[in-house]
Amino acid sequence: MNAKQQFAEAFAREHATTRRVLHAMPASKSEFKPYAEAPVARVVASVFSQGQWGIAQAMNGEWTWPPKGKPGATDTYEDVLAMFDATGAAATGAIAAAADSRLDEMVPFIRGPKRVGEIPVSELIWFMLLDGVHHRGQFSVYLRAAGEKVPSIYGPTAHEPWM
Repeated sequence: MNAKQQFAEAFAREHATTRRVLHAMPASKSEFKPYAEAPVARVVASVFSQGQWGIAQAMNGEWTWPPKGKPGATDTYEDVLAMFDATGAAATGAIAAAADSRLDEMVPFIRGPKRVGEIPVSELIWFMLLDGVHHRGQFSVYLRAAGEKVPSIYGPTAHEPWM
């Protein structure tokens, strides 16, 4: 299995897990926030679409820095979920359509405080995927604090025991 296939499989797996986590939050609690300065759940949930959009842009050769046309937070949680599915499909399609050599091409990205440099597309897409995993952990805390059940992510949870 080559690097593009490995990423495609990891993306599909993580996308499905994130989708389960997002669907565990009822729309009626999408404005929940665990403390006064925190963003509401709907806004945190929109971050996943931004990462998936970035993966699609990087894989189809349309990535720019700073990003242009990046999706923002939507007004309803239903729209957040629809955007997540749409950007996931776009990323999946872009990954499948890209030549394997696309992973080695260079694109601009942040390299540190106030510093932009060139990085391989492979580094950018893995960054986007892993940033989504990080925010999924953040969102799972929102679920628990909102009194909702946290689905299995990498193993059993108190709400989804495996044994």
